[in-house]
Amino acid sequence: MTRLTTLVFLLMLAYQTSAAPLIARVDRTQLSLDETVELTLEVGGTTVFGKPDLQPLDSLFKVFGTRQLSQLSGSNGEARAITKWLITLQPRQTGYVIIPPLQLGDWRSEPITLNVSESSAEDGDKLAPIFIDSSLDQDNVYVQAQVVLTLRIYHSVSLYDDSTLSPLQMSDALVERLGEPRTYEKDINGIRHGVIEIRYALFPQQSGALTIPAQLFSATTVAATGDYYGSRFGKSTQVKSPEIPLQVKPKPADYPADAPWLPATSLTLVEAWSPQPQEAQLGEALTRSLLVKADGLSSAQLPPIETPSVPGLRRYPDQPSLNDAVTDDGVSGSREQRAALVATRAGDFVLPAVELVWWNTTEDRLERTTLPERPLQVAENPELQQPSIENSAAAQPQLQAQTLWAWQLSSAVLALTTLLGFGLWLRARSQPAVIRTVQSGPTPRSLLDDLKRACLANDTQATRHALDAWARQQPETLADMAARFIPLSDALDGLNGALYSETGQRWQGEALWQAIQNLPTAHAATTEQETGALPPLYPR
Repeated sequence: MTRLTTLVFLLMLAYQTSAAPLIARVDRTQLSLDETVELTLEVGGTTVFGKPDLQPLDSLFKVFGTRQLSQLSGSNGEARAITKWLITLQPRQTGYVIIPPLQLGDWRSEPITLNVSESSAEDGDKLAPIFIDSSLDQDNVYVQAQVVLTLRIYHSVSLYDDSTLSPLQMSDALVERLGEPRTYEKDINGIRHGVIEIRYALFPQQSGALTIPAQLFSATTVAATGDYYGSRFGKSTQVKSPEIPLQVKPKPADYPADAPWLPATSLTLVEAWSPQPQEAQLGEALTRSLLVKADGLSSAQLPPIETPSVPGLRRYPDQPSLNDAVTDDGVSGSREQRAALVATRAGDFVLPAVELVWWNTTEDRLERTTLPERPLQVAENPELQQPSIENSAAAQPQLQAQTLWAWQLSSAVLALTTLLGFGLWLRARSQPAVIRTVQSGPTPRSLLDDLKRACLANDTQATRHALDAWARQQPETLADMAARFIPLSDALDGLNGALYSETGQRWQGEALWQAIQNLPTAHAATTEQETGALPPLYPR
Protein backbone atom coordinates (compact mmCIF):
# COMPACT_ATOMS: atom_id res chain seq x y z
CA MET A 1 0.00 0.00 0.00
CA THR A 2 2.87 2.37 0.80
CA ARG A 3 4.49 1.74 -2.59
CA LEU A 4 1.19 2.40 -4.36
CA THR A 5 0.76 5.71 -2.50
CA THR A 6 4.32 6.73 -3.38
CA LEU A 7 3.72 5.89 -7.06
CA VAL A 8 0.49 7.94 -7.18
CA PHE A 9 2.30 10.89 -5.56
CA LEU A 10 5.11 10.73 -8.11
CA LEU A 11 2.62 10.59 -10.99
CA MET A 12 0.75 13.62 -9.64
CA LEU A 13 4.03 15.49 -9.23
CA ALA A 14 5.06 14.64 -12.80
CA TYR A 15 1.66 15.79 -14.09
CA GLN A 16 1.95 19.13 -12.28
CA THR A 17 5.45 19.58 -13.62
CA SER A 18 4.35 18.99 -17.22
CA ALA A 19 1.13 21.00 -16.85
CA ALA A 20 2.81 24.15 -15.49
CA PRO A 21 6.02 24.90 -17.42
CA LEU A 22 8.11 28.02 -16.93
CA ILE A 23 7.36 30.27 -19.92
CA ALA A 24 9.85 33.03 -20.86
CA ARG A 25 9.21 35.89 -23.30
CA VAL A 26 10.52 39.40 -24.01
CA ASP A 27 8.80 42.55 -25.28
CA ARG A 28 11.22 42.79 -28.26
CA THR A 29 14.19 40.96 -29.69
CA GLN A 30 16.13 43.86 -31.32
CA LEU A 31 17.70 46.61 -29.25
CA SER A 32 20.87 48.66 -28.90
CA LEU A 33 23.57 48.31 -26.30
CA ASP A 34 22.26 51.18 -24.15
CA GLU A 35 18.61 50.06 -24.19
CA THR A 36 16.73 47.80 -21.81
CA VAL A 37 14.45 44.86 -22.47
CA GLU A 38 11.77 43.41 -20.19
CA LEU A 39 11.90 39.65 -19.60
CA THR A 40 8.70 37.98 -18.36
CA LEU A 41 8.74 34.57 -16.64
CA GLU A 42 5.31 32.99 -16.12
CA VAL A 43 4.03 29.90 -14.34
CA GLY A 44 0.35 29.01 -14.45
CA GLY A 45 -1.91 26.33 -13.02
CA THR A 46 -0.26 25.82 -9.63
CA THR A 47 0.85 27.68 -6.52
CA VAL A 48 4.52 28.69 -6.72
CA PHE A 49 6.86 29.18 -3.79
CA GLY A 50 10.24 30.82 -4.18
CA LYS A 51 11.61 32.73 -7.17
CA PRO A 52 13.64 31.82 -10.27
CA ASP A 53 17.43 31.68 -10.20
CA LEU A 54 18.70 34.77 -12.08
CA GLN A 55 22.40 34.11 -11.58
CA PRO A 56 22.93 32.86 -15.19
CA LEU A 57 22.01 36.38 -16.40
CA ASP A 58 24.84 38.21 -14.60
CA SER A 59 27.54 37.54 -17.18
CA LEU A 60 25.48 38.80 -20.14
CA PHE A 61 23.08 41.39 -18.70
CA LYS A 62 22.71 44.08 -16.08
CA VAL A 63 19.67 43.27 -13.93
CA PHE A 64 17.96 46.52 -12.87
CA GLY A 65 14.94 45.17 -11.06
CA THR A 66 12.54 42.27 -10.55
CA ARG A 67 8.82 42.45 -9.85
CA GLN A 68 6.53 39.55 -8.97
CA LEU A 69 2.80 39.51 -9.87
CA SER A 70 0.14 36.97 -8.89
CA GLN A 71 -3.29 36.85 -10.45
CA LEU A 72 -6.23 34.55 -11.17
CA SER A 73 -7.70 33.83 -14.58
CA GLY A 74 -10.90 31.99 -15.39
CA SER A 75 -11.21 29.29 -18.05
CA ASN A 76 -14.22 26.95 -18.53
CA GLY A 77 -15.61 28.02 -15.18
CA GLU A 78 -12.40 27.15 -13.30
CA ALA A 79 -10.00 29.58 -11.63
CA ARG A 80 -6.33 29.29 -12.57
CA ALA A 81 -3.47 30.85 -10.61
CA ILE A 82 -0.76 32.64 -12.61
CA THR A 83 2.53 33.91 -11.21
CA LYS A 84 4.76 36.28 -13.19
CA TRP A 85 8.21 37.79 -12.70
CA LEU A 86 9.05 40.98 -14.66
CA ILE A 87 12.82 41.47 -15.01
CA THR A 88 14.46 44.55 -16.60
CA LEU A 89 17.70 43.70 -18.41
CA GLN A 90 20.39 45.68 -20.24
CA PRO A 91 22.84 43.73 -22.44
CA ARG A 92 26.59 43.96 -21.75
CA GLN A 93 27.70 43.13 -25.31
CA THR A 94 26.61 43.51 -28.92
CA GLY A 95 25.71 40.85 -31.44
CA TYR A 96 23.43 37.89 -30.89
CA VAL A 97 23.02 37.53 -27.12
CA ILE A 98 21.14 34.53 -25.73
CA ILE A 99 19.05 34.73 -22.58
CA PRO A 100 19.98 31.36 -21.03
CA PRO A 101 17.42 28.90 -19.61
CA LEU A 102 16.38 29.86 -16.10
CA GLN A 103 15.57 27.42 -13.31
CA LEU A 104 12.60 27.45 -10.90
CA GLY A 105 12.40 24.21 -8.96
CA ASP A 106 11.99 21.42 -11.51
CA TRP A 107 10.95 23.83 -14.29
CA ARG A 108 13.27 25.32 -16.89
CA SER A 109 12.53 28.05 -19.42
CA GLU A 110 13.50 28.02 -23.08
CA PRO A 111 16.44 30.20 -24.28
CA ILE A 112 15.69 33.47 -26.14
CA THR A 113 18.00 35.10 -28.71
CA LEU A 114 18.38 38.91 -28.81
CA ASN A 115 20.00 41.00 -31.54
CA VAL A 116 21.97 43.77 -29.81
CA SER A 117 23.43 46.61 -31.92
CA GLU A 118 25.84 49.44 -31.16
CA SER A 119 24.56 52.68 -29.64
CA SER A 120 23.80 55.49 -32.11
CA ALA A 121 26.24 58.41 -32.13
CA GLU A 122 23.45 60.86 -32.94
CA ASP A 123 21.83 60.35 -29.55
CA GLY A 124 24.27 62.74 -27.85
CA ASP A 125 22.57 65.82 -29.30
CA LYS A 126 19.10 64.99 -27.92
CA LEU A 127 19.12 66.26 -24.37
CA ALA A 128 15.59 67.70 -24.09
CA PRO A 129 13.55 66.27 -21.20
CA ILE A 130 10.89 65.09 -23.68
CA PHE A 131 11.35 64.77 -27.45
CA ILE A 132 9.96 62.66 -30.31
CA ASP A 133 11.87 60.85 -33.00
CA SER A 134 10.00 59.73 -36.16
CA SER A 135 11.42 57.52 -38.88
CA LEU A 136 10.31 55.53 -41.93
CA ASP A 137 11.69 52.18 -43.01
CA GLN A 138 11.97 53.57 -46.59
CA ASP A 139 11.87 57.00 -48.20
CA ASN A 140 10.38 55.90 -51.55
CA VAL A 141 7.45 53.55 -51.79
CA TYR A 142 5.07 52.34 -54.49
CA VAL A 143 1.44 53.35 -54.42
CA GLN A 144 -0.63 51.02 -52.15
CA ALA A 145 2.58 49.44 -50.84
CA GLN A 146 3.39 49.35 -47.15
CA VAL A 147 5.71 51.79 -45.38
CA VAL A 148 6.32 51.45 -41.63
CA LEU A 149 6.40 54.60 -39.48
CA THR A 150 8.10 54.30 -36.09
CA LEU A 151 7.44 56.96 -33.47
CA ARG A 152 9.66 57.02 -30.36
CA ILE A 153 8.90 59.33 -27.45
CA TYR A 154 11.94 59.88 -25.18
CA HIS A 155 11.61 61.31 -21.69
CA SER A 156 14.29 61.76 -19.05
CA VAL A 157 11.73 62.89 -16.44
CA SER A 158 8.99 60.89 -14.79
CA LEU A 159 5.52 61.19 -16.30
CA TYR A 160 2.07 60.68 -14.87
CA ASP A 161 -0.16 58.08 -16.53
CA ASP A 162 -2.35 60.72 -18.21
CA SER A 163 -0.16 61.04 -21.33
CA THR A 164 -1.96 61.06 -24.70
CA LEU A 165 -0.90 61.01 -28.35
CA SER A 166 -3.06 62.53 -31.08
CA PRO A 167 -4.28 59.99 -33.65
CA LEU A 168 -2.53 59.75 -37.00
CA GLN A 169 -5.06 60.65 -39.69
CA MET A 170 -4.29 60.87 -43.41
CA SER A 171 -6.86 61.39 -46.15
CA ASP A 172 -4.66 59.98 -48.93
CA ALA A 173 -3.32 56.91 -47.10
CA LEU A 174 -4.66 54.01 -45.07
CA VAL A 175 -3.25 53.92 -41.53
CA GLU A 176 -3.09 50.84 -39.30
CA ARG A 177 -1.38 50.77 -35.91
CA LEU A 178 0.92 47.80 -35.40
CA GLY A 179 0.13 46.37 -32.00
CA GLU A 180 0.22 48.13 -28.65
CA PRO A 181 2.87 50.72 -27.65
CA ARG A 182 6.11 49.28 -26.26
CA THR A 183 8.05 50.83 -23.40
CA TYR A 184 11.72 50.41 -22.53
CA GLU A 185 14.72 52.44 -21.37
CA LYS A 186 17.78 53.82 -23.17
CA ASP A 187 20.95 55.67 -22.10
CA ILE A 188 21.49 58.89 -24.09
CA ASN A 189 24.66 60.86 -23.33
CA GLY A 190 24.89 59.24 -19.93
CA ILE A 191 21.25 60.03 -19.04
CA ARG A 192 18.70 57.27 -18.77
CA HIS A 193 15.56 57.93 -20.83
CA GLY A 194 12.26 56.13 -20.88
CA VAL A 195 11.09 55.28 -24.39
CA ILE A 196 7.52 54.85 -25.66
CA GLU A 197 7.54 53.28 -29.11
CA ILE A 198 4.49 53.27 -31.44
CA ARG A 199 4.55 51.79 -34.94
CA TYR A 200 2.16 52.34 -37.86
CA ALA A 201 1.70 50.67 -41.24
CA LEU A 202 0.87 53.23 -43.97
CA PHE A 203 -0.56 52.38 -47.39
CA PRO A 204 -0.50 55.46 -49.72
CA GLN A 205 -3.46 55.51 -52.10
CA GLN A 206 -2.09 57.92 -54.71
CA SER A 207 1.32 58.61 -56.23
CA GLY A 208 3.31 61.81 -55.83
CA ALA A 209 4.67 63.75 -52.87
CA LEU A 210 3.08 62.80 -49.55
CA THR A 211 3.62 64.45 -46.16
CA ILE A 212 3.11 62.48 -42.95
CA PRO A 213 1.61 65.00 -40.48
CA ALA A 214 2.99 65.75 -37.05
CA GLN A 215 1.49 64.17 -33.96
CA LEU A 216 1.02 65.92 -30.62
CA PHE A 217 2.16 64.23 -27.42
CA SER A 218 0.68 65.65 -24.18
CA ALA A 219 1.86 64.61 -20.74
CA THR A 220 2.22 65.81 -17.16
CA THR A 221 5.73 65.64 -15.69
CA VAL A 222 6.29 64.73 -12.06
CA ALA A 223 7.97 67.53 -10.11
CA ALA A 224 10.99 66.68 -7.98
CA THR A 225 9.72 68.60 -4.93
CA GLY A 226 6.41 68.43 -3.05
CA ASP A 227 4.49 70.57 -0.59
CA TYR A 228 4.27 70.18 3.15
CA TYR A 229 1.57 67.53 2.82
CA GLY A 230 3.72 65.30 0.63
CA SER A 231 1.71 65.81 -2.58
CA ARG A 232 3.60 66.24 -5.85
CA PHE A 233 3.16 69.01 -8.38
CA GLY A 234 2.99 68.40 -12.10
CA LYS A 235 3.65 70.46 -15.23
CA SER A 236 1.75 69.97 -18.47
CA THR A 237 3.99 69.49 -21.49
CA GLN A 238 3.22 69.16 -25.19
CA VAL A 239 5.69 67.99 -27.82
CA LYS A 240 5.15 67.63 -31.57
CA SER A 241 6.71 65.04 -33.82
CA PRO A 242 8.37 66.25 -37.03
CA GLU A 243 6.58 66.13 -40.37
CA ILE A 244 8.09 63.53 -42.70
CA PRO A 245 8.03 63.80 -46.52
CA LEU A 246 7.42 60.61 -48.50
CA GLN A 247 7.73 60.07 -52.23
CA VAL A 248 5.10 57.67 -53.62
CA LYS A 249 5.92 56.02 -56.95
CA PRO A 250 3.20 55.00 -59.43
CA LYS A 251 2.62 51.47 -60.65
CA PRO A 252 5.43 50.41 -63.04
CA ALA A 253 4.64 50.68 -66.74
CA ASP A 254 5.67 47.08 -67.45
CA TYR A 255 3.20 45.66 -64.91
CA PRO A 256 0.42 43.66 -66.67
CA ALA A 257 -2.65 45.82 -67.13
CA ASP A 258 -5.12 42.98 -66.56
CA ALA A 259 -3.53 41.77 -63.29
CA PRO A 260 -4.39 43.17 -59.83
CA TRP A 261 -1.67 45.46 -58.44
CA LEU A 262 0.12 43.58 -55.62
CA PRO A 263 3.22 45.37 -54.26
CA ALA A 264 4.68 43.12 -51.53
CA THR A 265 8.02 42.14 -50.04
CA SER A 266 7.18 38.44 -50.44
CA LEU A 267 4.24 36.34 -51.63
CA THR A 268 3.57 32.62 -51.33
CA LEU A 269 0.82 30.42 -52.76
CA VAL A 270 0.18 26.92 -51.41
CA GLU A 271 -2.59 24.35 -51.60
CA ALA A 272 -3.94 21.68 -49.24
CA TRP A 273 -6.35 18.78 -49.77
CA SER A 274 -8.83 16.89 -47.61
CA PRO A 275 -8.85 13.98 -48.23
CA GLN A 276 -5.73 13.54 -50.35
CA PRO A 277 -6.16 13.56 -54.17
CA GLN A 278 -4.99 9.94 -54.37
CA GLU A 279 -8.17 8.92 -52.50
CA ALA A 280 -10.60 10.56 -54.96
CA GLN A 281 -13.68 8.47 -55.78
CA LEU A 282 -16.69 9.06 -57.95
CA GLY A 283 -19.47 10.98 -56.18
CA GLU A 284 -17.35 11.91 -53.13
CA ALA A 285 -16.23 15.49 -52.41
CA LEU A 286 -12.60 16.60 -52.36
CA THR A 287 -11.88 19.84 -50.50
CA ARG A 288 -9.12 21.96 -52.04
CA SER A 289 -7.73 24.90 -50.05
CA LEU A 290 -5.68 27.63 -51.75
CA LEU A 291 -3.78 29.95 -49.40
CA VAL A 292 -2.00 33.10 -50.53
CA LYS A 293 0.12 35.01 -48.00
CA ALA A 294 1.75 38.38 -48.71
CA ASP A 295 4.13 40.35 -46.49
CA GLY A 296 3.53 44.07 -46.78
CA LEU A 297 -0.12 43.78 -47.84
CA SER A 298 -3.32 43.53 -45.83
CA SER A 299 -5.79 40.72 -46.47
CA ALA A 300 -8.26 43.22 -47.97
CA GLN A 301 -5.75 43.95 -50.77
CA LEU A 302 -5.47 40.32 -51.84
CA PRO A 303 -7.68 39.48 -54.85
CA PRO A 304 -9.71 36.28 -55.30
CA ILE A 305 -7.72 33.37 -56.69
CA GLU A 306 -9.09 32.50 -60.11
CA THR A 307 -9.43 28.76 -60.78
CA PRO A 308 -10.75 27.74 -64.25
CA SER A 309 -13.55 25.19 -64.38
CA VAL A 310 -12.82 21.61 -65.44
CA PRO A 311 -15.40 19.57 -67.42
CA GLY A 312 -16.61 16.67 -65.33
CA LEU A 313 -15.76 18.36 -62.01
CA ARG A 314 -18.41 20.29 -60.16
CA ARG A 315 -17.02 23.06 -57.95
CA TYR A 316 -18.76 24.33 -54.78
CA PRO A 317 -16.77 27.28 -53.33
CA ASP A 318 -16.90 28.33 -49.68
CA GLN A 319 -16.62 31.83 -48.23
CA PRO A 320 -12.97 33.05 -48.23
CA SER A 321 -11.14 33.45 -44.93
CA LEU A 322 -9.16 36.70 -44.48
CA ASN A 323 -6.56 37.21 -41.75
CA ASP A 324 -4.00 39.88 -40.84
CA ALA A 325 -0.95 39.32 -38.65
CA VAL A 326 1.43 41.91 -37.19
CA THR A 327 5.12 41.08 -37.55
CA ASP A 328 8.35 42.99 -36.94
CA ASP A 329 8.24 44.11 -40.58
CA GLY A 330 4.62 45.29 -40.55
CA VAL A 331 1.40 43.68 -41.74
CA SER A 332 1.22 40.20 -43.25
CA GLY A 333 -2.13 39.42 -44.91
CA SER A 334 -3.47 36.04 -45.95
CA ARG A 335 -6.48 34.83 -47.94
CA GLU A 336 -7.70 31.23 -47.92
CA GLN A 337 -10.20 29.90 -50.45
CA ARG A 338 -11.82 26.51 -49.99
CA ALA A 339 -13.86 24.68 -52.60
CA ALA A 340 -15.39 21.21 -52.76
CA LEU A 341 -14.79 19.29 -55.99
CA VAL A 342 -17.21 16.50 -56.95
CA ALA A 343 -16.54 14.35 -60.05
CA THR A 344 -19.50 13.39 -62.23
CA ARG A 345 -17.58 10.56 -63.91
CA ALA A 346 -14.59 8.39 -63.17
CA GLY A 347 -11.34 8.93 -65.03
CA ASP A 348 -8.38 11.27 -65.31
CA PHE A 349 -8.64 15.03 -64.89
CA VAL A 350 -6.09 17.87 -65.03
CA LEU A 351 -6.51 20.90 -62.75
CA PRO A 352 -5.09 23.98 -64.53
CA ALA A 353 -2.14 25.87 -63.13
CA VAL A 354 -2.86 28.81 -60.80
CA GLU A 355 -0.70 31.91 -61.21
CA LEU A 356 -0.45 35.19 -59.27
CA VAL A 357 1.41 38.20 -60.64
CA TRP A 358 2.93 40.59 -58.08
CA TRP A 359 5.65 43.22 -57.72
CA ASN A 360 8.60 42.48 -55.46
CA THR A 361 9.25 45.78 -53.68
CA THR A 362 12.49 44.49 -52.16
CA GLU A 363 14.05 43.50 -55.51
CA ASP A 364 12.00 46.07 -57.48
CA ARG A 365 10.94 43.60 -60.17
CA LEU A 366 7.97 41.66 -61.51
CA GLU A 367 7.38 38.23 -59.96
CA ARG A 368 5.07 35.31 -60.81
CA THR A 369 4.09 32.73 -58.21
CA THR A 370 2.58 29.60 -59.72
CA LEU A 371 0.99 26.36 -58.63
CA PRO A 372 1.67 23.83 -61.42
CA GLU A 373 -0.96 21.69 -63.09
CA ARG A 374 -2.17 18.85 -60.94
CA PRO A 375 -3.36 15.54 -62.43
CA LEU A 376 -6.35 14.04 -60.64
CA GLN A 377 -7.47 10.46 -61.05
CA VAL A 378 -11.00 9.64 -59.87
CA ALA A 379 -11.64 5.97 -59.19
CA GLU A 380 -14.92 4.12 -59.46
CA ASN A 381 -17.02 4.07 -56.33
CA PRO A 382 -18.20 0.51 -55.56
CA GLU A 383 -21.29 1.88 -53.83
CA LEU A 384 -22.36 3.78 -56.96
CA GLN A 385 -21.63 1.18 -59.68
CA GLN A 386 -24.51 0.42 -62.13
CA PRO A 387 -25.60 -3.17 -62.88
CA SER A 388 -23.91 -4.84 -65.84
CA ILE A 389 -25.44 -5.25 -69.31
CA GLU A 390 -25.94 -9.01 -68.84
CA ASN A 391 -27.85 -8.44 -65.62
CA SER A 392 -29.93 -5.76 -67.30
CA ALA A 393 -30.81 -8.06 -70.22
CA ALA A 394 -31.82 -10.84 -67.85
CA ALA A 395 -33.96 -8.52 -65.78
CA GLN A 396 -35.78 -6.98 -68.78
CA PRO A 397 -38.51 -9.67 -69.15
CA GLN A 398 -39.19 -9.49 -65.43
CA LEU A 399 -39.48 -5.71 -65.67
CA GLN A 400 -41.95 -6.02 -68.56
CA ALA A 401 -44.03 -8.49 -66.55
CA GLN A 402 -44.11 -6.13 -63.61
CA THR A 403 -45.21 -3.27 -65.91
CA LEU A 404 -48.06 -5.39 -67.38
CA TRP A 405 -49.25 -6.40 -63.90
CA ALA A 406 -49.28 -2.77 -62.80
CA TRP A 407 -51.40 -1.81 -65.84
CA GLN A 408 -53.92 -4.56 -65.15
CA LEU A 409 -54.20 -3.59 -61.50
CA SER A 410 -54.82 0.07 -62.33
CA SER A 411 -57.55 -0.88 -64.85
CA ALA A 412 -59.31 -3.03 -62.27
CA VAL A 413 -59.24 -0.22 -59.69
CA LEU A 414 -60.68 2.21 -62.23
CA ALA A 415 -63.55 -0.14 -63.11
CA LEU A 416 -64.34 -0.77 -59.46
CA THR A 417 -64.47 2.96 -58.60
CA THR A 418 -66.75 3.58 -61.61
CA LEU A 419 -69.24 0.95 -60.43
CA LEU A 420 -69.12 2.29 -56.89
CA GLY A 421 -69.84 5.83 -58.09
CA PHE A 422 -72.81 4.66 -60.21
CA GLY A 423 -74.28 2.80 -57.21
CA LEU A 424 -73.98 5.86 -54.98
CA TRP A 425 -75.74 7.94 -57.64
CA LEU A 426 -78.68 5.53 -57.78
CA ARG A 427 -78.97 5.56 -53.99
CA ALA A 428 -78.94 9.37 -53.94
CA ARG A 429 -81.88 9.50 -56.37
CA SER A 430 -84.05 7.55 -53.93
CA GLN A 431 -83.40 9.99 -51.06
CA PRO A 432 -85.54 13.14 -50.43
CA ALA A 433 -84.37 16.39 -51.95
CA VAL A 434 -83.95 18.16 -48.59
CA ILE A 435 -82.69 16.45 -45.44
CA ARG A 436 -83.13 18.25 -42.15
CA THR A 437 -79.72 18.96 -40.74
CA VAL A 438 -78.98 18.11 -37.18
CA GLN A 439 -77.74 21.06 -35.23
CA SER A 440 -74.14 20.70 -34.08
CA GLY A 441 -72.18 22.61 -31.55
CA PRO A 442 -72.75 23.43 -27.87
CA THR A 443 -76.25 23.12 -26.39
CA PRO A 444 -78.00 25.99 -24.59
CA ARG A 445 -77.63 24.07 -21.35
CA SER A 446 -73.84 23.74 -21.73
CA LEU A 447 -73.53 27.45 -22.61
CA LEU A 448 -75.50 28.41 -19.52
CA ASP A 449 -73.30 26.17 -17.37
CA ASP A 450 -70.16 27.79 -18.80
CA LEU A 451 -71.59 31.23 -18.01
CA LYS A 452 -72.40 30.17 -14.45
CA ARG A 453 -68.89 28.81 -13.81
CA ALA A 454 -67.23 31.95 -15.20
CA CYS A 455 -69.45 34.28 -13.11
CA LEU A 456 -68.94 32.40 -9.86
CA ALA A 457 -65.17 32.23 -10.56
CA ASN A 458 -65.12 36.06 -10.88
CA ASP A 459 -63.21 35.72 -14.19
CA THR A 460 -64.01 38.79 -16.29
CA GLN A 461 -62.54 37.54 -19.58
CA ALA A 462 -64.13 34.08 -19.37
CA THR A 463 -67.46 35.63 -18.34
CA ARG A 464 -67.41 37.96 -21.35
CA HIS A 465 -66.78 35.10 -23.79
CA ALA A 466 -69.39 32.84 -22.16
CA LEU A 467 -71.96 35.66 -22.11
CA ASP A 468 -71.48 36.39 -25.82
CA ALA A 469 -71.81 32.70 -26.71
CA TRP A 470 -75.00 32.38 -24.62
CA ALA A 471 -76.54 35.55 -26.07
CA ARG A 472 -76.05 34.31 -29.64
CA GLN A 473 -78.40 31.42 -28.85
CA GLN A 474 -81.18 33.72 -27.56
CA PRO A 475 -84.11 35.07 -29.63
CA GLU A 476 -83.19 38.67 -28.79
CA THR A 477 -79.91 40.56 -28.50
CA LEU A 478 -78.08 41.19 -25.27
CA ALA A 479 -78.79 44.93 -25.61
CA ASP A 480 -82.54 44.27 -25.88
CA MET A 481 -82.45 42.07 -22.78
CA ALA A 482 -80.55 44.73 -20.82
CA ALA A 483 -82.98 47.44 -21.98
CA ARG A 484 -86.03 45.62 -20.55
CA PHE A 485 -84.33 44.32 -17.37
CA ILE A 486 -82.52 46.94 -15.23
CA PRO A 487 -80.56 44.50 -12.95
CA LEU A 488 -79.02 42.91 -16.06
CA SER A 489 -78.07 46.36 -17.41
CA ASP A 490 -76.34 47.27 -14.11
CA ALA A 491 -74.51 43.96 -14.00
CA LEU A 492 -73.28 44.41 -17.58
CA ASP A 493 -72.01 47.92 -16.74
CA GLY A 494 -70.03 46.46 -13.85
CA LEU A 495 -68.53 43.76 -16.07
CA ASN A 496 -67.51 46.26 -18.77
CA GLY A 497 -65.97 48.54 -16.18
CA ALA A 498 -63.93 45.68 -14.80
CA LEU A 499 -62.77 44.66 -18.29
CA TYR A 500 -61.46 48.10 -19.25
CA SER A 501 -60.05 49.31 -15.94
CA GLU A 502 -57.67 48.15 -13.23
CA THR A 503 -60.52 46.87 -11.02
CA GLY A 504 -60.86 43.61 -12.92
CA GLN A 505 -59.30 41.57 -10.13
CA ARG A 506 -61.95 42.84 -7.63
CA TRP A 507 -65.01 42.13 -9.83
CA GLN A 508 -67.71 39.83 -8.37
CA GLY A 509 -69.82 37.85 -10.86
CA GLU A 510 -72.61 36.81 -8.48
CA ALA A 511 -74.78 39.83 -9.43
CA LEU A 512 -74.57 39.05 -13.15
CA TRP A 513 -75.47 35.42 -12.64
CA GLN A 514 -78.49 36.37 -10.49
CA ALA A 515 -79.61 38.80 -13.21
CA ILE A 516 -79.36 36.08 -15.86
CA GLN A 517 -81.37 33.72 -13.68
CA ASN A 518 -84.06 36.30 -12.94
CA LEU A 519 -84.35 37.56 -16.53
CA PRO A 520 -88.10 37.62 -17.36
CA THR A 521 -89.37 35.93 -20.48
CA ALA A 522 -89.94 38.19 -23.48
CA HIS A 523 -93.49 39.00 -24.67
CA ALA A 524 -95.27 36.42 -26.78
CA ALA A 525 -95.09 38.65 -29.85
CA THR A 526 -91.33 38.78 -29.72
CA THR A 527 -90.72 35.21 -28.65
CA GLU A 528 -92.60 33.28 -31.24
CA GLN A 529 -90.37 30.47 -32.30
CA GLU A 530 -90.30 28.93 -35.68
CA THR A 531 -89.92 25.25 -36.27
CA GLY A 532 -86.43 24.20 -35.21
CA ALA A 533 -85.86 27.27 -32.91
CA LEU A 534 -84.03 26.88 -29.60
CA PRO A 535 -86.06 25.86 -26.51
CA PRO A 536 -86.46 28.29 -23.62
CA LEU A 537 -83.81 28.63 -20.94
CA TYR A 538 -83.29 25.69 -18.68
CA PRO A 539 -84.12 26.22 -15.02
CA ARG A 540 -81.32 26.46 -12.54
